Amino acid sequence: MNSAPRHGGNLQTLMANFGGTLADWIDCSTGIAPYSYPLPAMPPEVVQRLPHPSPAFNQVVASYYGSRSFLPVAGSQAAICALPQLRKIGKVGVLRASYAEHAWRWQLAGHTVIALNPEEVEYAAQHLDVLVLVNPNNPDCRVWSREQLLSLHSQLAERGGWLIVDEAFIDAVSDAVPSLCCDAAEREGLIVLRSIGKFFGLAGLRLGCVFAQPALLQTLATHLGPWGVSGPALWAAEIALADTAWQAQQRKRLRADQTWLNSLLSDVGLPPSASHPLMQFCPVTEIDQWGYALACNRIYSRPFNTHDIGIDAIRFGAVAIDQRTEFEARLRKAASEVNI
Repeated sequence: MNSAPRHGGNLQTLMANFGGTLADWIDCSTGIAPYSYPLPAMPPEVVQRLPHPSPAFNQVVASYYGSRSFLPVAGSQAAICALPQLRKIGKVGVLRASYAEHAWRWQLAGHTVIALNPEEVEYAAQHLDVLVLVNPNNPDCRVWSREQLLSLHSQLAERGGWLIVDEAFIDAVSDAVPSLCCDAAEREGLIVLRSIGKFFGLAGLRLGCVFAQPALLQTLATHLGPWGVSGPALWAAEIALADTAWQAQQRKRLRADQTWLNSLLSDVGLPPSASHPLMQFCPVTEIDQWGYALACNRIYSRPFNTHDIGIDAIRFGAVAIDQRTEFEARLRKAASEVNI
């Protein structure tokens, strides 16, 4: 069995090897927005009562995602861990270059996990019990069209299979990448995962939603048990999901950051092969040198090697506008050290 996946966002490990305090580092190792939704003061009763989704919460979620057939969970990670427990052992396809927790959790549950390249997915779907795709994909930003996904689902559903679509990064590009949340309520075996933490910059809340047919959602809810989502998370989401003006502002500034970072990375010799408002995917030949130079200059990026995803690359998350000057200086210094 492979070892547990590595993740970004753990500065303590970098600090142990390269020094500094949290304030000394620029952390662009995750796909979490650097601008968090500005929550108001939390009423005391939010933490005094057992958490139950309110009618207002349910209405806001239905309005934002376009479907009432959902289950709130403690981050989409909770569903990623639980769903493999709900099927008998079978063959599960995942992209080789994708969020590694998907493959790891199905493997832990005893399933046969098959790592796929994108061009192999359509053929493999004819022989799989479950196919998991991230749309847009993490880390390489690949986008699957609605037509592609529904065609894959039809092939799987004919044999009682599942298509799981992880849409954790779709919010920032929702005008260009259609969601399948609405389709999930009507199509048996189509499961869509959404994350509130990334686009809203609220990853610490641990809140996501699963969209599927009601019977599957009930099975998942029973498996997870009562009070799986905290009161503060439900309260915060009800406010943030309703604030359409802030959401529009967030998309605008994330796209401006995307344009700036894409240009800068290209200028220093790390041209992204794919770009998303929360991710820049940069194939690189000198992976070890770049990883070391970036860390020495206290930029926390996310290196991937060939063993991980089939290509050496560095993924950069979004850089907040107030960190641009410092980030550029450190990045150019790192580039000069690599190019010596």
